[in-house]
Amino acid sequence: MNPRSILLASHGSDGARAAEEAALDLLGEGGKLFHLVVVPDFWKGMTGDDWLNNAVTQARFGKYVEDQLVREIGLEVARLARAAEQRKIAYENGVSLGKPADCLAEAERSGTYDLVVVGAPRPKGTPGLRSRMSPETLVRALKTPLLVVPHPG
Repeated sequence: MNPRSILLASHGSDGARAAEEAALDLLGEGGKLFHLVVVPDFWKGMTGDDWLNNAVTQARFGKYVEDQLVREIGLEVARLARAAEQRKIAYENGVSLGKPADCLAEAERSGTYDLVVVGAPRPKGTPGLRSRMSPETLVRALKTPLLVVPHPG
């Protein structure tokens, strides 16, 4: 396998970082990497309205959550951009809000890629948020070969 252009879904978890390493190793110098960060749609409604008692406080909390997500995504993008630059790989990124499989399929339709790379779901008992990715939806939607990188744990 010698892809020249990869669509990578990654959000910085251990499994996603394993997928990043695999994508960078597969591309090598001169390759093109498009890094997609998907913010699952459940964050859209994160306003704290079940425990915050007025609209102003809810709006402030919603803005805080949004700002925190932007900061965290910025750190992940900067980290992966540096890794790609060190390997002389062209790097682009995008952020989508929605269902992970749908967002990844939409990104794949909007570009031309030789391979789509994702990390496998976390094993049971591993701390962290469980993936909401629907593998069946993703496999049916993609026209490009898919590589699922095993979780490092």
